[in-house]
Amino acid sequence: MDDLRKFGRYFLPYKASLTIGIICILASVVFNLYIPLIVGQAVDANWTQVSWSRLTISAAEILGASVVSGVFLYLQRRILIGMSRRVEYDLLQDVYAHLIDQPQSFYHEHRIGDLMARATNDLAAVRQLAGPMIMYSLQTLFIVVIILPLLFTINVRLTMLLLITMPLVSLTVKFFGQQVHVRFEKIQDFFAQITARAQENFTGVRVVRAYAQEGPEIAAFNELNRQYAEKNLALVKIDALMRPLMTFLIGMGFVLIIWAGVPMAIRGEITVGEFTVFNMYLLRLIWPLIALGYVVNLYQRGTASLKRMTAILAVQPTITDAPNVRPQPPIEGAIQFRDLTFAYHLTDQPVLRDINLTIPAGQSVAFVGRTGSGKSTLINLIPRVSDAPADTILVDGVSVRDYPLAQLRSSIGYVPQETFLFSDTLAENIAFGVEKAERSEVEWAAEVAGLTEDIKGFPDGFDTLVGERGITLSGGQKQRTAIARAILRQPKILILDDALSSVDTYTEEKILGQLRGVMRGRTSLIVSHRISTVRDADLICVLDEGQIVEQGTHVELLARGGEYAALYERQLLEEELAAT
Repeated sequence: MDDLRKFGRYFLPYKASLTIGIICILASVVFNLYIPLIVGQAVDANWTQVSWSRLTISAAEILGASVVSGVFLYLQRRILIGMSRRVEYDLLQDVYAHLIDQPQSFYHEHRIGDLMARATNDLAAVRQLAGPMIMYSLQTLFIVVIILPLLFTINVRLTMLLLITMPLVSLTVKFFGQQVHVRFEKIQDFFAQITARAQENFTGVRVVRAYAQEGPEIAAFNELNRQYAEKNLALVKIDALMRPLMTFLIGMGFVLIIWAGVPMAIRGEITVGEFTVFNMYLLRLIWPLIALGYVVNLYQRGTASLKRMTAILAVQPTITDAPNVRPQPPIEGAIQFRDLTFAYHLTDQPVLRDINLTIPAGQSVAFVGRTGSGKSTLINLIPRVSDAPADTILVDGVSVRDYPLAQLRSSIGYVPQETFLFSDTLAENIAFGVEKAERSEVEWAAEVAGLTEDIKGFPDGFDTLVGERGITLSGGQKQRTAIARAILRQPKILILDDALSSVDTYTEEKILGQLRGVMRGRTSLIVSHRISTVRDADLICVLDEGQIVEQGTHVELLARGGEYAALYERQLLEEELAAT
Protein backbone atom coordinates (compact mmCIF):
# COMPACT_ATOMS: atom_id res chain seq x y z
CA MET A 1 0.00 0.00 0.00
CA ASP A 2 2.90 2.35 0.68
CA ASP A 3 4.08 1.86 -2.89
CA LEU A 4 0.60 2.72 -4.19
CA ARG A 5 0.46 5.87 -2.05
CA LYS A 6 3.75 7.03 -3.50
CA PHE A 7 2.50 6.18 -6.98
CA GLY A 8 -0.66 8.17 -6.34
CA ARG A 9 1.22 11.47 -6.32
CA TYR A 10 1.76 11.10 -10.06
CA PHE A 11 -1.98 11.62 -10.53
CA LEU A 12 -2.03 15.01 -8.77
CA PRO A 13 -1.19 17.08 -11.90
CA TYR A 14 -3.98 15.27 -13.76
CA LYS A 15 -6.80 15.54 -11.22
CA ALA A 16 -9.02 17.34 -13.74
CA SER A 17 -8.49 14.67 -16.41
CA LEU A 18 -9.11 11.91 -13.88
CA THR A 19 -12.32 13.56 -12.65
CA ILE A 20 -13.66 14.14 -16.17
CA GLY A 21 -12.73 10.59 -17.12
CA ILE A 22 -14.64 9.18 -14.14
CA ILE A 23 -17.68 11.31 -15.04
CA CYS A 24 -17.53 9.95 -18.60
CA ILE A 25 -17.40 6.37 -17.27
CA LEU A 26 -20.47 6.98 -15.12
CA ALA A 27 -22.35 8.68 -17.97
CA SER A 28 -21.52 5.85 -20.39
CA VAL A 29 -22.70 3.24 -17.87
CA VAL A 30 -25.93 5.11 -17.06
CA PHE A 31 -26.98 5.54 -20.70
CA ASN A 32 -26.01 1.94 -21.48
CA LEU A 33 -28.08 0.63 -18.55
CA TYR A 34 -31.02 2.79 -19.62
CA ILE A 35 -31.43 0.66 -22.78
CA PRO A 36 -32.85 -2.47 -21.00
CA LEU A 37 -35.50 -0.30 -19.32
CA ILE A 38 -36.61 0.99 -22.74
CA VAL A 39 -36.71 -2.57 -24.09
CA GLY A 40 -38.74 -3.82 -21.10
CA GLN A 41 -41.29 -1.04 -21.39
CA ALA A 42 -41.60 -1.69 -25.14
CA VAL A 43 -42.13 -5.43 -24.58
CA ASP A 44 -44.86 -4.90 -21.97
CA ALA A 45 -46.53 -2.15 -24.02
CA ASN A 46 -46.65 -4.30 -27.17
CA TRP A 47 -47.12 -7.74 -25.61
CA THR A 48 -50.84 -7.99 -26.40
CA GLN A 49 -51.09 -5.57 -29.33
CA VAL A 50 -48.19 -4.21 -31.40
CA SER A 51 -47.98 -0.41 -31.66
CA TRP A 52 -45.64 0.52 -34.50
CA SER A 53 -45.44 4.12 -33.39
CA ARG A 54 -44.46 3.04 -29.88
CA LEU A 55 -41.88 0.59 -31.30
CA THR A 56 -40.42 3.37 -33.49
CA ILE A 57 -40.12 5.70 -30.50
CA SER A 58 -38.50 2.93 -28.42
CA ALA A 59 -36.08 2.13 -31.25
CA ALA A 60 -35.13 5.81 -31.53
CA GLU A 61 -34.61 6.01 -27.76
CA ILE A 62 -32.40 2.90 -27.83
CA LEU A 63 -30.38 4.30 -30.74
CA GLY A 64 -29.99 7.65 -29.00
CA ALA A 65 -28.91 6.06 -25.70
CA SER A 66 -26.43 3.83 -27.57
CA VAL A 67 -24.90 6.82 -29.41
CA VAL A 68 -24.56 8.89 -26.23
CA SER A 69 -23.12 5.92 -24.32
CA GLY A 70 -20.66 5.33 -27.17
CA VAL A 71 -19.55 8.97 -27.19
CA PHE A 72 -18.85 8.89 -23.46
CA LEU A 73 -17.09 5.52 -23.89
CA TYR A 74 -14.80 7.11 -26.49
CA LEU A 75 -14.11 10.10 -24.25
CA GLN A 76 -13.33 7.99 -21.19
CA ARG A 77 -10.83 5.89 -23.12
CA ARG A 78 -9.16 8.88 -24.72
CA ILE A 79 -8.93 10.84 -21.47
CA LEU A 80 -7.88 8.03 -19.10
CA ILE A 81 -5.55 6.17 -21.45
CA GLY A 82 -4.02 9.52 -22.43
CA MET A 83 -3.58 10.33 -18.74
CA SER A 84 -1.87 6.99 -18.15
CA ARG A 85 0.63 7.80 -20.91
CA ARG A 86 1.43 11.14 -19.28
CA VAL A 87 1.85 9.43 -15.90
CA GLU A 88 4.16 6.92 -17.60
CA TYR A 89 6.14 9.83 -19.06
CA ASP A 90 6.51 11.51 -15.66
CA LEU A 91 7.49 8.27 -13.95
CA LEU A 92 10.09 7.46 -16.59
CA GLN A 93 11.51 10.98 -16.26
CA ASP A 94 11.88 10.50 -12.51
CA VAL A 95 13.44 7.06 -12.89
CA TYR A 96 15.95 8.35 -15.43
CA ALA A 97 16.85 11.41 -13.34
CA HIS A 98 17.17 9.20 -10.26
CA LEU A 99 19.53 6.80 -12.03
CA ILE A 100 21.62 9.65 -13.45
CA ASP A 101 22.09 11.06 -9.92
CA GLN A 102 23.39 7.78 -8.53
CA PRO A 103 27.16 7.46 -7.85
CA GLN A 104 29.39 4.83 -9.42
CA SER A 105 29.01 2.53 -6.41
CA PHE A 106 25.30 2.15 -7.23
CA TYR A 107 26.13 0.67 -10.63
CA HIS A 108 28.63 -1.68 -9.04
CA GLU A 109 25.75 -3.16 -7.02
CA HIS A 110 23.03 -3.15 -9.71
CA ARG A 111 23.33 -4.75 -13.12
CA ILE A 112 22.61 -2.47 -16.07
CA GLY A 113 20.34 -5.04 -17.71
CA ASP A 114 18.23 -5.28 -14.56
CA LEU A 115 17.87 -1.49 -14.42
CA MET A 116 16.86 -1.41 -18.10
CA ALA A 117 14.22 -4.08 -17.49
CA ARG A 118 12.73 -2.06 -14.63
CA ALA A 119 12.67 1.10 -16.73
CA THR A 120 10.94 -0.60 -19.68
CA ASN A 121 9.09 -3.85 -19.00
CA ASP A 122 8.13 -3.01 -15.42
CA LEU A 123 7.14 0.54 -16.36
CA ALA A 124 4.77 -0.81 -19.03
CA ALA A 125 3.05 -2.98 -16.40
CA VAL A 126 2.83 -0.03 -13.99
CA ARG A 127 1.19 2.09 -16.70
CA GLN A 128 -1.66 -0.42 -16.78
CA LEU A 129 -2.41 0.59 -13.19
CA ALA A 130 -2.76 4.23 -14.23
CA GLY A 131 -5.08 3.68 -17.18
CA PRO A 132 -6.85 0.41 -18.04
CA MET A 133 -7.11 -0.79 -14.44
CA ILE A 134 -8.77 2.45 -13.28
CA MET A 135 -11.10 2.49 -16.26
CA TYR A 136 -12.23 -1.14 -16.07
CA SER A 137 -12.48 -1.27 -12.29
CA LEU A 138 -14.68 1.86 -12.19
CA GLN A 139 -16.83 0.49 -15.02
CA THR A 140 -17.32 -2.69 -13.02
CA LEU A 141 -18.05 -0.79 -9.82
CA PHE A 142 -20.60 1.55 -11.41
CA ILE A 143 -22.38 -1.25 -13.27
CA VAL A 144 -22.67 -3.48 -10.20
CA VAL A 145 -23.71 -0.61 -7.90
CA ILE A 146 -26.43 0.54 -10.32
CA ILE A 147 -27.68 -2.85 -11.51
CA LEU A 148 -28.05 -4.62 -8.14
CA PRO A 149 -30.64 -2.17 -6.73
CA LEU A 150 -32.52 -2.32 -10.05
CA LEU A 151 -32.55 -6.12 -9.93
CA PHE A 152 -33.91 -6.07 -6.38
CA THR A 153 -36.58 -3.63 -7.55
CA ILE A 154 -37.61 -6.00 -10.35
CA ASN A 155 -37.68 -9.18 -8.25
CA VAL A 156 -36.04 -9.96 -4.92
CA ARG A 157 -36.20 -13.76 -5.28
CA LEU A 158 -34.44 -13.86 -8.65
CA THR A 159 -31.79 -11.44 -7.40
CA MET A 160 -31.06 -13.58 -4.35
CA LEU A 161 -30.63 -16.62 -6.62
CA LEU A 162 -28.17 -14.61 -8.69
CA LEU A 163 -26.15 -13.71 -5.59
CA ILE A 164 -25.49 -17.39 -4.90
CA THR A 165 -22.82 -17.52 -7.63
CA MET A 166 -21.23 -14.11 -6.93
CA PRO A 167 -19.25 -15.17 -3.82
CA LEU A 168 -17.84 -18.05 -5.87
CA VAL A 169 -16.72 -15.53 -8.51
CA SER A 170 -15.05 -13.41 -5.80
CA LEU A 171 -13.23 -16.40 -4.34
CA THR A 172 -12.04 -17.39 -7.81
CA VAL A 173 -10.70 -13.88 -8.45
CA LYS A 174 -8.93 -13.75 -5.08
CA PHE A 175 -7.27 -17.15 -5.45
CA PHE A 176 -6.07 -16.68 -9.00
CA GLY A 177 -5.07 -13.07 -8.34
CA GLN A 178 -2.60 -14.17 -5.65
CA GLN A 179 -1.15 -16.74 -8.03
CA VAL A 180 -0.72 -14.14 -10.76
CA HIS A 181 1.07 -11.70 -8.40
CA VAL A 182 3.62 -14.24 -7.18
CA ARG A 183 4.32 -15.70 -10.61
CA PHE A 184 4.53 -12.35 -12.39
CA GLU A 185 6.99 -10.97 -9.85
CA LYS A 186 9.25 -13.99 -10.48
CA ILE A 187 8.85 -13.55 -14.24
CA GLN A 188 9.94 -9.90 -14.05
CA ASP A 189 12.98 -10.83 -11.97
CA PHE A 190 13.89 -13.50 -14.51
CA PHE A 191 13.37 -11.10 -17.42
CA ALA A 192 15.87 -8.76 -15.76
CA GLN A 193 18.42 -11.62 -15.74
CA ILE A 194 17.89 -12.18 -19.47
CA THR A 195 18.24 -8.46 -20.21
CA ALA A 196 21.42 -8.25 -18.13
CA ARG A 197 22.91 -11.30 -19.87
CA ALA A 198 22.11 -9.91 -23.33
CA GLN A 199 23.49 -6.47 -22.44
CA GLU A 200 26.76 -7.97 -21.19
CA ASN A 201 27.15 -10.13 -24.31
CA PHE A 202 26.46 -7.26 -26.70
CA THR A 203 28.81 -4.94 -24.82
CA GLY A 204 31.53 -7.59 -24.61
CA VAL A 205 31.03 -8.98 -28.11
CA ARG A 206 34.73 -8.57 -28.90
CA VAL A 207 35.72 -10.75 -25.95
CA VAL A 208 33.08 -13.34 -26.85
CA ARG A 209 34.41 -13.57 -30.39
CA ALA A 210 38.08 -13.48 -29.35
CA TYR A 211 37.57 -16.54 -27.15
CA ALA A 212 35.28 -18.27 -29.70
CA GLN A 213 32.44 -18.40 -27.16
CA GLU A 214 29.58 -17.58 -29.54
CA GLY A 215 28.18 -21.11 -29.34
CA PRO A 216 28.27 -21.47 -25.53
CA GLU A 217 26.84 -17.96 -25.05
CA ILE A 218 24.01 -18.64 -27.51
CA ALA A 219 23.29 -21.92 -25.74
CA ALA A 220 23.27 -20.21 -22.34
CA PHE A 221 20.93 -17.50 -23.62
CA ASN A 222 18.65 -20.11 -25.21
CA GLU A 223 18.42 -21.89 -21.86
CA LEU A 224 17.47 -18.65 -20.10
CA ASN A 225 14.97 -17.88 -22.84
CA ARG A 226 13.46 -21.37 -22.54
CA GLN A 227 13.01 -20.97 -18.78
CA TYR A 228 11.48 -17.52 -19.31
CA ALA A 229 9.01 -18.96 -21.81
CA GLU A 230 8.09 -21.78 -19.41
CA LYS A 231 7.45 -19.33 -16.59
CA ASN A 232 5.23 -17.23 -18.87
CA LEU A 233 3.36 -20.31 -20.05
CA ALA A 234 2.71 -21.26 -16.43
CA LEU A 235 1.21 -17.80 -15.91
CA VAL A 236 -0.84 -18.17 -19.10
CA LYS A 237 -2.30 -21.41 -17.74
CA ILE A 238 -3.47 -19.59 -14.63
CA ASP A 239 -4.98 -16.78 -16.69
CA ALA A 240 -6.53 -19.22 -19.16
CA LEU A 241 -8.15 -21.21 -16.34
CA MET A 242 -9.49 -18.17 -14.47
CA ARG A 243 -11.66 -16.73 -17.23
CA PRO A 244 -13.45 -19.95 -18.28
CA LEU A 245 -14.12 -20.75 -14.63
CA MET A 246 -15.65 -17.31 -14.11
CA THR A 247 -17.71 -17.70 -17.29
CA PHE A 248 -18.96 -21.09 -16.01
CA LEU A 249 -20.01 -19.61 -12.67
CA ILE A 250 -21.80 -16.77 -14.45
CA GLY A 251 -23.50 -19.30 -16.71
CA MET A 252 -24.71 -21.14 -13.61
CA GLY A 253 -26.34 -17.90 -12.56
CA PHE A 254 -28.18 -17.79 -15.91
CA VAL A 255 -29.37 -21.36 -15.44
CA LEU A 256 -30.80 -20.52 -12.02
CA ILE A 257 -32.54 -17.39 -13.35
CA ILE A 258 -34.12 -19.22 -16.29
CA TRP A 259 -35.05 -22.21 -14.11
CA ALA A 260 -36.86 -19.99 -11.60
CA GLY A 261 -37.85 -16.99 -13.76
CA VAL A 262 -39.76 -18.65 -16.61
CA PRO A 263 -42.33 -20.34 -14.31
CA MET A 264 -42.75 -17.02 -12.48
CA ALA A 265 -43.47 -15.22 -15.76
CA ILE A 266 -45.98 -17.90 -16.75
CA ARG A 267 -47.73 -17.54 -13.39
CA GLY A 268 -47.80 -13.76 -13.80
CA GLU A 269 -45.57 -13.08 -10.79
CA ILE A 270 -43.32 -11.09 -13.09
CA THR A 271 -44.13 -9.48 -16.44
CA VAL A 272 -42.44 -10.59 -19.63
CA GLY A 273 -40.94 -7.11 -19.94
CA GLU A 274 -39.52 -7.28 -16.41
CA PHE A 275 -38.08 -10.75 -17.08
CA THR A 276 -36.51 -9.41 -20.28
CA VAL A 277 -35.00 -6.44 -18.41
CA PHE A 278 -33.68 -8.77 -15.70
CA ASN A 279 -31.93 -10.97 -18.25
CA MET A 280 -30.53 -8.00 -20.15
CA TYR A 281 -29.08 -6.63 -16.91
CA LEU A 282 -27.72 -10.08 -16.16
CA LEU A 283 -26.01 -10.04 -19.57
CA ARG A 284 -24.53 -6.66 -18.73
CA LEU A 285 -23.10 -8.12 -15.52
CA ILE A 286 -21.12 -10.73 -17.46
CA TRP A 287 -18.52 -8.30 -18.83
CA PRO A 288 -17.90 -6.54 -15.50
CA LEU A 289 -17.45 -9.87 -13.73
CA ILE A 290 -15.07 -11.10 -16.44
CA ALA A 291 -13.37 -7.69 -16.46
CA LEU A 292 -12.94 -8.08 -12.71
CA GLY A 293 -10.58 -10.96 -13.40
CA TYR A 294 -8.74 -8.83 -15.96
CA VAL A 295 -8.54 -5.94 -13.49
CA VAL A 296 -7.14 -8.21 -10.79
CA ASN A 297 -4.61 -9.51 -13.31
CA LEU A 298 -3.55 -5.94 -14.17
CA TYR A 299 -3.42 -5.00 -10.50
CA GLN A 300 -1.25 -7.94 -9.51
CA ARG A 301 1.11 -7.47 -12.44
CA GLY A 302 1.26 -3.71 -11.90
CA THR A 303 1.88 -3.86 -8.16
CA ALA A 304 4.57 -6.51 -8.62
CA SER A 305 6.35 -4.24 -11.11
CA LEU A 306 5.71 -1.15 -8.99
CA LYS A 307 7.40 -2.86 -6.06
CA ARG A 308 10.49 -3.46 -8.21
CA MET A 309 10.55 0.13 -9.44
CA THR A 310 10.05 1.75 -6.05
CA ALA A 311 12.86 -0.42 -4.68
CA ILE A 312 15.19 1.42 -7.08
CA LEU A 313 13.64 4.84 -6.43
CA ALA A 314 14.04 4.25 -2.69
CA VAL A 315 17.83 4.09 -3.05
CA GLN A 316 18.87 7.63 -2.20
CA PRO A 317 21.98 9.00 -3.96
CA THR A 318 24.87 9.06 -1.53
CA ILE A 319 26.51 12.03 -3.25
CA THR A 320 24.20 15.04 -3.34
CA ASP A 321 24.19 18.74 -2.67
CA ALA A 322 24.34 19.52 1.04
CA PRO A 323 21.21 21.06 2.62
CA ASN A 324 21.04 24.82 2.05
CA VAL A 325 24.06 24.70 -0.25
CA ARG A 326 24.61 27.96 -2.08
CA PRO A 327 26.76 28.97 -5.05
CA GLN A 328 30.31 29.91 -4.16
CA PRO A 329 32.55 32.50 -5.84
CA PRO A 330 33.95 31.39 -9.22
CA ILE A 331 36.54 28.64 -8.79
CA GLU A 332 40.18 29.59 -9.33
CA GLY A 333 41.65 26.12 -8.81
CA ALA A 334 43.59 26.02 -5.54
CA ILE A 335 43.27 22.54 -3.99
CA GLN A 336 44.09 21.35 -0.49
CA PHE A 337 44.05 17.82 0.93
CA ARG A 338 43.83 18.08 4.71
CA ASP A 339 44.39 14.98 6.87
CA LEU A 340 42.57 12.89 4.27
CA THR A 341 41.93 9.26 5.14
CA PHE A 342 39.44 7.48 2.91
CA ALA A 343 37.84 4.02 2.66
CA TYR A 344 35.11 3.02 0.22
CA HIS A 345 33.12 1.38 3.01
CA LEU A 346 33.26 1.93 6.74
CA THR A 347 34.31 -1.65 7.34
CA ASP A 348 37.08 -1.60 4.69
CA GLN A 349 40.73 -0.81 5.19
CA PRO A 350 41.55 2.78 4.18
CA VAL A 351 42.59 3.22 0.57
CA LEU A 352 44.18 6.60 1.36
CA ARG A 353 45.82 7.54 4.66
CA ASP A 354 46.94 10.87 6.11
CA ILE A 355 47.11 12.77 2.82
CA ASN A 356 48.21 16.38 3.31
CA LEU A 357 48.94 18.37 0.20
CA THR A 358 48.45 21.98 -0.92
CA ILE A 359 48.25 22.76 -4.65
CA PRO A 360 48.25 26.46 -5.60
CA ALA A 361 45.96 27.55 -8.43
CA GLY A 362 47.57 27.12 -11.84
CA GLN A 363 50.13 24.53 -10.71
CA SER A 364 50.58 21.15 -12.43
CA VAL A 365 50.89 18.17 -10.08
CA ALA A 366 51.53 14.58 -11.10
CA PHE A 367 50.80 11.41 -9.14
CA VAL A 368 52.77 8.24 -9.78
CA GLY A 369 53.03 4.92 -8.02
CA ARG A 370 52.40 1.24 -8.34
CA THR A 371 49.01 -0.13 -9.40
CA GLY A 372 46.58 0.03 -6.48
CA SER A 373 48.50 2.74 -4.62
CA GLY A 374 45.44 5.05 -4.57
CA LYS A 375 46.24 7.53 -7.37
CA SER A 376 42.89 7.36 -9.17
CA THR A 377 40.97 7.24 -5.89
CA LEU A 378 42.66 10.45 -4.76
CA ILE A 379 41.77 12.53 -7.81
CA ASN A 380 38.24 11.05 -8.03
CA LEU A 381 37.50 12.67 -4.68
CA ILE A 382 37.92 16.18 -6.08
CA PRO A 383 34.86 16.16 -8.43
CA ARG A 384 33.10 13.98 -5.83
CA VAL A 385 32.94 10.89 -8.00
CA SER A 386 33.48 9.34 -4.59
CA ASP A 387 32.84 11.30 -1.40
CA ALA A 388 35.66 12.09 1.01
CA PRO A 389 35.09 12.83 4.71
CA ALA A 390 33.91 16.38 5.39
CA ASP A 391 36.48 19.20 5.25
CA THR A 392 39.32 16.96 4.07
CA ILE A 393 39.35 18.32 0.49
CA LEU A 394 39.07 22.05 -0.16
CA VAL A 395 38.95 24.03 -3.39
CA ASP A 396 39.83 27.71 -3.01
CA GLY A 397 39.59 27.21 0.74
CA VAL A 398 36.01 25.87 0.56
CA SER A 399 35.12 22.24 1.25
CA VAL A 400 34.05 20.46 -1.92
CA ARG A 401 30.86 19.47 -0.10
CA ASP A 402 29.94 23.16 0.24
CA TYR A 403 29.91 23.66 -3.53
CA PRO A 404 26.81 22.84 -5.55
CA LEU A 405 27.71 19.76 -7.55
CA ALA A 406 26.90 21.53 -10.81
CA GLN A 407 29.28 24.42 -10.02
CA LEU A 408 32.08 22.15 -8.82
CA ARG A 409 31.96 19.74 -11.73
CA SER A 410 31.44 22.40 -14.40
CA SER A 411 34.82 23.86 -13.36
CA ILE A 412 36.61 20.53 -13.85
CA GLY A 413 37.75 18.86 -17.05
CA TYR A 414 38.04 15.15 -16.25
CA VAL A 415 39.52 12.36 -18.37
CA PRO A 416 39.00 9.05 -16.49
CA GLN A 417 40.97 5.86 -16.95
CA GLU A 418 38.10 4.13 -18.72
CA THR A 419 37.22 6.30 -21.71
CA PHE A 420 33.55 6.36 -22.60
CA LEU A 421 32.21 7.71 -25.89
CA PHE A 422 28.59 7.97 -26.91
CA SER A 423 27.10 6.45 -30.04
CA ASP A 424 27.16 9.78 -31.84
CA THR A 425 29.38 11.82 -34.14
CA LEU A 426 32.95 12.61 -33.21
CA ALA A 427 32.10 16.33 -33.00
CA GLU A 428 29.19 15.70 -30.63
CA ASN A 429 31.39 13.54 -28.40
CA ILE A 430 34.01 16.27 -28.17
CA ALA A 431 31.37 18.94 -27.53
CA PHE A 432 29.60 16.88 -24.84
CA GLY A 433 29.00 19.04 -21.77
CA VAL A 434 29.47 22.35 -23.60
CA GLU A 435 26.38 24.21 -24.71
CA LYS A 436 26.45 25.49 -28.29
CA ALA A 437 30.10 24.75 -28.99
CA GLU A 438 31.28 26.27 -32.26
CA ARG A 439 32.85 23.96 -34.84
CA SER A 440 36.04 26.04 -34.70
CA GLU A 441 36.29 25.39 -30.95
CA VAL A 442 35.79 21.64 -31.49
CA GLU A 443 38.52 21.66 -34.14
CA TRP A 444 40.86 23.55 -31.79
CA ALA A 445 40.31 21.00 -29.01
CA ALA A 446 40.93 18.12 -31.43
CA GLU A 447 44.15 19.79 -32.61
CA VAL A 448 45.44 20.18 -29.04
CA ALA A 449 44.60 16.53 -28.32
CA GLY A 450 46.53 15.39 -31.39
CA LEU A 451 43.43 14.05 -33.12
CA THR A 452 43.32 16.21 -36.26
CA GLU A 453 45.40 13.96 -38.52
CA ASP A 454 43.30 10.93 -37.57
CA ILE A 455 40.08 12.80 -38.28
CA LYS A 456 41.27 13.70 -41.77
CA GLY A 457 41.36 10.00 -42.54
CA PHE A 458 37.78 9.39 -41.37
CA PRO A 459 35.11 9.16 -44.10
CA ASP A 460 32.97 11.99 -42.71
CA GLY A 461 35.57 13.87 -40.69
CA PHE A 462 34.11 15.30 -37.50
CA ASP A 463 30.67 14.00 -38.51
CA THR A 464 31.84 10.38 -38.43
CA LEU A 465 29.73 8.17 -36.18
CA VAL A 466 31.98 6.50 -33.64
CA GLY A 467 29.60 3.65 -32.76
CA GLU A 468 28.55 2.48 -29.31
CA ARG A 469 31.29 3.17 -26.73
CA GLY A 470 33.45 4.45 -29.59
CA ILE A 471 33.90 0.94 -30.96
CA THR A 472 35.10 2.20 -34.37
CA LEU A 473 38.05 4.06 -32.80
CA SER A 474 41.32 2.71 -31.48
CA GLY A 475 42.18 2.99 -27.80
CA GLY A 476 44.48 5.94 -28.43
CA GLN A 477 41.89 7.75 -30.55
CA LYS A 478 39.28 7.30 -27.84
CA GLN A 479 41.64 8.70 -25.20
CA ARG A 480 42.49 11.72 -27.35
CA THR A 481 38.78 12.34 -28.01
CA ALA A 482 38.21 12.33 -24.24
CA ILE A 483 41.12 14.80 -23.78
CA ALA A 484 39.60 17.09 -26.43
CA ARG A 485 36.25 16.87 -24.62
CA ALA A 486 37.87 17.91 -21.34
CA ILE A 487 39.90 20.88 -22.63
CA LEU A 488 37.02 22.23 -24.73
CA ARG A 489 35.33 23.20 -21.47
CA GLN A 490 38.26 25.51 -20.65
CA PRO A 491 38.16 24.22 -17.05
CA LYS A 492 39.95 25.78 -14.10
CA ILE A 493 40.95 22.28 -12.96
CA LEU A 494 42.11 19.69 -15.48
CA ILE A 495 42.34 16.04 -14.35
CA LEU A 496 44.05 13.47 -16.59
CA ASP A 497 43.86 9.97 -15.12
CA ASP A 498 46.32 7.88 -17.13
CA ALA A 499 44.91 9.63 -20.18
CA LEU A 500 47.84 8.84 -22.50
CA SER A 501 48.36 5.17 -21.68
CA SER A 502 47.09 4.00 -25.09
CA VAL A 503 49.22 6.29 -27.27
CA ASP A 504 52.82 5.77 -28.38
CA THR A 505 55.65 7.84 -26.91
CA TYR A 506 55.95 10.02 -30.05
CA THR A 507 52.27 10.96 -29.99
CA GLU A 508 52.48 11.42 -26.23
CA GLU A 509 55.31 13.97 -26.62
CA LYS A 510 53.32 15.85 -29.25
CA ILE A 511 50.14 15.96 -27.16
CA LEU A 512 52.00 16.99 -24.01
CA GLY A 513 53.71 19.79 -25.87
CA GLN A 514 50.33 21.13 -27.02
CA LEU A 515 48.73 20.58 -23.61
CA ARG A 516 51.36 22.69 -21.84
CA GLY A 517 49.87 25.80 -23.37
CA VAL A 518 46.37 24.75 -22.28
CA MET A 519 47.51 23.83 -18.76
CA ARG A 520 49.22 27.17 -18.26
CA GLY A 521 47.12 29.10 -15.76
CA ARG A 522 45.03 26.01 -14.88
CA THR A 523 45.42 23.59 -12.03
CA SER A 524 46.38 20.32 -13.70
CA LEU A 525 46.41 16.92 -11.99
CA ILE A 526 48.05 14.12 -13.94
CA VAL A 527 48.07 10.43 -13.06
CA SER A 528 50.39 8.23 -15.05
CA HIS A 529 52.60 5.17 -14.94
CA ARG A 530 55.03 6.76 -17.37
CA ILE A 531 57.79 9.04 -16.12
CA SER A 532 57.85 10.70 -19.55
CA THR A 533 54.30 11.94 -18.98
CA VAL A 534 54.93 13.57 -15.61
CA ARG A 535 58.54 14.75 -15.60
CA ASP A 536 57.69 18.36 -16.53
CA ALA A 537 55.09 18.77 -13.76
CA ASP A 538 55.65 21.48 -11.16
CA LEU A 539 55.30 18.85 -8.44
CA ILE A 540 55.41 15.06 -8.54
CA CYS A 541 53.89 12.99 -5.72
CA VAL A 542 54.75 9.31 -5.32
CA LEU A 543 52.02 7.22 -3.67
CA ASP A 544 52.53 3.84 -2.05
CA GLU A 545 49.83 1.94 -0.16
CA GLY A 546 47.63 5.02 0.03
CA GLN A 547 50.26 7.44 1.35
CA ILE A 548 52.42 10.11 -0.24
CA VAL A 549 55.93 8.76 0.34
CA GLU A 550 57.81 11.25 -1.83
CA GLN A 551 57.19 14.60 -3.45
CA GLY A 552 59.26 17.08 -5.42
CA THR A 553 60.29 17.93 -8.96
CA HIS A 554 61.62 15.37 -11.43
CA VAL A 555 65.21 16.40 -10.78
CA GLU A 556 64.78 16.48 -7.00
CA LEU A 557 63.24 13.02 -6.87
CA LEU A 558 65.93 11.50 -9.04
CA ALA A 559 68.61 13.01 -6.82
CA ARG A 560 66.90 11.55 -3.75
CA GLY A 561 67.31 8.03 -5.12
CA GLY A 562 64.05 6.71 -3.66
CA GLU A 563 60.93 5.05 -5.08
CA TYR A 564 60.63 7.52 -7.97
CA ALA A 565 64.24 7.02 -9.03
CA ALA A 566 63.76 3.24 -8.93
CA LEU A 567 60.64 3.56 -11.11
CA TYR A 568 62.57 5.75 -13.54
CA GLU A 569 65.43 3.24 -13.77
CA ARG A 570 63.00 0.38 -14.42
CA GLN A 571 61.31 2.26 -17.26
CA LEU A 572 64.67 3.16 -18.85
CA LEU A 573 65.65 -0.52 -18.72
CA GLU A 574 62.32 -1.57 -20.27
CA GLU A 575 62.80 0.93 -23.10
CA GLU A 576 66.34 -0.34 -23.77
CA LEU A 577 65.16 -3.95 -23.83
CA ALA A 578 62.30 -3.03 -26.17
CA ALA A 579 64.75 -1.24 -28.49
CA THR A 580 66.95 -4.33 -28.72
